[in-house]
Amino acid sequence: EAAVKNTPWFLRYLTEQMHERVPSSLILWYDSVIENGELAWQNELNQCNRVFFDACDGFFTNYNWTEENLEWMKEYSGVRGRQADVYIGVDVFARGKVVGGMLETNKALDIIRKHNFSVAIFAPGWVYEVHNKSEFRTNQDKFWALLSDYLYIHQLASRLPFISSFCQGFGKAVYWKGQHETKKSWFNLTAQEIQPLYYHMDLEDHGQVKSSGCPEDAWNGGCSLLLHGLIPATLNTPVCAKIFSLHVPLDSKIMVSVVYKASAGITISLQLKTTDSSHCSHTDVHEVTLTSMSPKILDNGPLLVSQNSELCGNINLHGWTVRCSQLELHGCVLREVCVLIHRDGGSQDTSFSCRLGEIMVLDADTLQLPVDPVRGLCVDDVVWLCGVGTSPESTSPCLRLCATLRWDYPVESVRHFRVYWRRLRGPDPRIPPGKLELLARAYSNQFRVTELVVPEPPMELELVVEPVISNGFPVPESHWGRRQLSYAEGSEK
Repeated sequence: EAAVKNTPWFLRYLTEQMHERVPSSLILWYDSVIENGELAWQNELNQCNRVFFDACDGFFTNYNWTEENLEWMKEYSGVRGRQADVYIGVDVFARGKVVGGMLETNKALDIIRKHNFSVAIFAPGWVYEVHNKSEFRTNQDKFWALLSDYLYIHQLASRLPFISSFCQGFGKAVYWKGQHETKKSWFNLTAQEIQPLYYHMDLEDHGQVKSSGCPEDAWNGGCSLLLHGLIPATLNTPVCAKIFSLHVPLDSKIMVSVVYKASAGITISLQLKTTDSSHCSHTDVHEVTLTSMSPKILDNGPLLVSQNSELCGNINLHGWTVRCSQLELHGCVLREVCVLIHRDGGSQDTSFSCRLGEIMVLDADTLQLPVDPVRGLCVDDVVWLCGVGTSPESTSPCLRLCATLRWDYPVESVRHFRVYWRRLRGPDPRIPPGKLELLARAYSNQFRVTELVVPEPPMELELVVEPVISNGFPVPESHWGRRQLSYAEGSEK
């Protein structure tokens, strides 16, 4: 009891400090201990636990509530003016006597929304933990589709460039421009890009559109966005599949690029919705005609012509269609990005699929800016592992290198870095330097090389860092970071 009396003071201090240091943070009190120090779940906010609610940002109820609890709380004076700060707990595993849960979690959200409270969805990992792992994506989409009508869309606020290739931070392979960069399963949430809207939309006459992440083929990263469904023959207008809900101020001249694969019988275009500015000279809706844009449109110098050809000059690249367009919008804010799916005609319903690989909205004036070089690449924390394991080419114990690479580069302008190594020279001068071999991608200005199998000493090898900038243009090799590492028996340089 003595300790619990100090808890509200601690909560106030913690909340104040968190708001100061992490402005978007929230401190919530979970419905467990009550004001006298006893562990007694209330399944509601009431006089027994209000003292904790008053000291922080919100309250997270235990899971065994009933609709009567919500009706009572709605009238409770301690909640007045802070209804959205009360998070009603929903256990997806449906343990105990609860409302909803599992594939009926939507029933709980329906009641919670009816009474205008917030919701805390606990343990949605149920979708993965209980069901067949191979059906995870299907079950995941099914679970969240049931809840989509009850969940608010939080618009992404950012400035240009706006880029997403829909990577979810894991996959069966790593892709770059439609080709495999590596062919093994991976997981790195730092690689996750801005996520689109995932949903199931019904159309007239049994038509439908579904969106889902798909790792079977991608343009960049580990995943593409798959739009698929049925367009009925009676529907004569394009189907609008909303991809992003945004708040992105636009510069006067923008370049829009989309990469996709579409099935036969449909035509794809983009729709941009702009609004929110009294100075916007174009508002509401722009349908972007995606054509193969001539580099001459942006001919402000030889470098830009070359870069624009890299971005838009390939109409079909490894099975992917690349389309670009340029718009002039003055003082506008981009609010939505949609894909318009045009049915080509005929008297039959049209089954379709469209795989989106990437959407980019760029400030055209920045495309001619010079790129930065990698500076200050250094090698630290070197550890040699001698006679540990074998290499794929030999059954003899081998030498392995562990080291940390650090460098300087403006991370806001890159998607990632590629880290390479190569054999530079050894004791036999007749053997030429080896080719660059990719180690991995790095998503910050440092990378740990782990147990790299290297030639026996004496030897000199090279470690290389290539920046991959946001717009996808190649960075000249003269701007890559390079560091040589020479080593001999019993020494280190």
